[in-house]
Amino acid sequence: MVPAQAEDWSVPPFSGEIRDGVVWGRGAVDMKGMDAMMLAVVRAWSREGRGPRRDVVLCFTADEEDSAAAGADWLVRNHAGLFEGCTEAVGESGGYTVHTAAGQRLYPVGGERGTGWMELTAAARPGTAPSQPRQRGDQAVRGDDPDRRAPLAGADHPTVRAALLALGAATGVPLSPAEVDDPAFDADGYLAGWTRRRPRWCWRPFRNSANPTVLRAGYKTNVIPGLAVGEVDGRTLPELSAEFEATMDQLTGPDVEWSYLHRETALTAPVDTPLFAAVRDALLAHDPGAAVVPFCMSGGTDAKQFSRLGIAGYGFSPLRLPPGYDFQGLFHGVDERVPAEALRFGAAVLDDFLSSVG
Repeated sequence: MVPAQAEDWSVPPFSGEIRDGVVWGRGAVDMKGMDAMMLAVVRAWSREGRGPRRDVVLCFTADEEDSAAAGADWLVRNHAGLFEGCTEAVGESGGYTVHTAAGQRLYPVGGERGTGWMELTAAARPGTAPSQPRQRGDQAVRGDDPDRRAPLAGADHPTVRAALLALGAATGVPLSPAEVDDPAFDADGYLAGWTRRRPRWCWRPFRNSANPTVLRAGYKTNVIPGLAVGEVDGRTLPELSAEFEATMDQLTGPDVEWSYLHRETALTAPVDTPLFAAVRDALLAHDPGAAVVPFCMSGGTDAKQFSRLGIAGYGFSPLRLPPGYDFQGLFHGVDERVPAEALRFGAAVLDDFLSSVG
């Protein structure tokens, strides 16, 4: 569960209030909305005497926002039999509308980057801060060093390549394989050319990344710390963890040690499968003028744990969103909310999808 401070919200964050056609509350986007849609589908089946062509397992887990040790990881280790026969799964972060500058509607569906939470440690000789400035290697806390910057990129990765080619075809700004394979190809510039404003999902899925999130150092304002410890949230594309680690070594240099606090593999969601075709067909049946494109979501989900059982996970929580709706910005944010009509659309899409897969 992601916490919420009630005083920061326009509505009580755990009320599930519906105001002006929008469902407000912590988890409305991530991912109680998907939970509600799945439950609505199975309830409709029960009332109408319908059912899927194959068994469908609904699994609601805890601890996904941390290590999953008390949720999906525990289930996989201790109750794998509950998922016997399961070969594919759908879950959060995919299948929502992305609007382009030219007015096209895209629905990204796919896998996810790997997780690499790290701890960085720098040691130095403590001393009084007003003393003579020290050399950089003798300070545990110091400013950014431009010489240590390095790209955390994966522009030539197969998942990225497939996504760019599909985006080109869907948006009317086509790319040839030769263009994408050219080392000089500017993916950022290309994306900026057709997006209304470059959404978060366009940048993050196309490269490795590392964001500093925690810093612990010092005990007094006028004393230089002898030890500084930082934490970094790293994310890696499939098959690019070695490149990520080499880049971290380059960025940290000889004065900083780093190690993993928590690590999970990246997942590729194959697009040449009957399941992906069923996802595409269900979405296009309810939004005929749109396009479904593969991508690699920026964050991580419980699909990583279930992949150990041989289950292929797809980010697919269908929502039709209006132009300008900052869906990605609402994840874990203040005033998290989702249009009720988007949930109705998603429930109908899920009904068609789950009724058709066999």
